[in-house]
Amino acid sequence: MKHTSRFIKAFACSFVVATLLATAPANAGDAAAPDFTLPAKSGPSIQLSQYKGKVVMLNFWASWCVPCRTEMPLMDQIYKKMAPAGFVLLAVNVDPDSADALKFLSQVPVSFPIAYDRDNKVAKIYGVETMPSTVFIDRKGHVRQLHRGYKPGAENDYLAEIRTLIKEPG
Repeated sequence: MKHTSRFIKAFACSFVVATLLATAPANAGDAAAPDFTLPAKSGPSIQLSQYKGKVVMLNFWASWCVPCRTEMPLMDQIYKKMAPAGFVLLAVNVDPDSADALKFLSQVPVSFPIAYDRDNKVAKIYGVETMPSTVFIDRKGHVRQLHRGYKPGAENDYLAEIRTLIKEPG
């Protein structure tokens, strides 16, 4: 029964990603990014405001999300390539139980910071409705883009957005 439930969740996630805004990213405007503090996988809690002055990519994900499994290694490559230029990637897990996220990460290891939003408060603040969802924040702390869902090739859009934001003054 547990496997059936996971299959249904994975199928639902894939269906939602394929049908809801899985094409071009929506422009999220130029609003200030709401600050938050969340427990981290390793080390002290993560507070968004500690990254002001950097380009931030917030990626909301869940262990049961099939597209997240594909996207995570690609984002790790982006993180390793772009971090020296003033870029940080924060992956915000929305599973109610962090053990599920840890199991996922043991199978799909990444080098970027992981935060836990167990009660989905931060996800709700950012209007996350689809897994995965990615928010881009400029050096001034403004939300610039919101990508809902993932489809192959979206990592190229992510890189283009990061490069654009890095070129902008802080």
